Amino acid sequence: MLNRLLAPLLLLASLGAQAQAQGNTVYRCPGPPVLYTDALSAKEAHDKGCRTIEGTPITVLQAPKPRPAAVASEGARSGGADARVGAGQQRVRDDERRQVLQTELRQAEERLAGAQREFNNGQGERRGDERNYQKYLDRMAELKDNIARYEADVQALRREIAKLP
Repeated sequence: MLNRLLAPLLLLASLGAQAQAQGNTVYRCPGPPVLYTDALSAKEAHDKGCRTIEGTPITVLQAPKPRPAAVASEGARSGGADARVGAGQQRVRDDERRQVLQTELRQAEERLAGAQREFNNGQGERRGDERNYQKYLDRMAELKDNIARYEADVQALRREIAKLP
């Protein structure tokens, strides 16, 4: 998209430089696409609604060279142009990821077990600060929601571990 924006500017700059060198007038003609040209006579330019761009400051911008798609995507992922990783290093990374996921799974299972114990199939013990029965019901509803979320977390972690080689 940047190239599409810079192309008219670069064309304008080159036409302006040529026109100054040759003494021709450069016109900017409206319409999709906008046309910059020095190939029109004054009458043709007037008929088409073109304006001269004499005295208009011209800015020349150089477009950056595009990187090949494969190198750009790999470089973005790894932070470098040489993104290839050896089989041994990849195995180490996979093992580390598996250990992290298994640790997270154990923690999620512990949270789930604790919430299930406290919930006690909807018959959790009332606390001293829950003299109002609605507070108790609210806490039980929150525990039920937490249990559902913890179960989803455990399932997601197990799926991730199963995907590992």
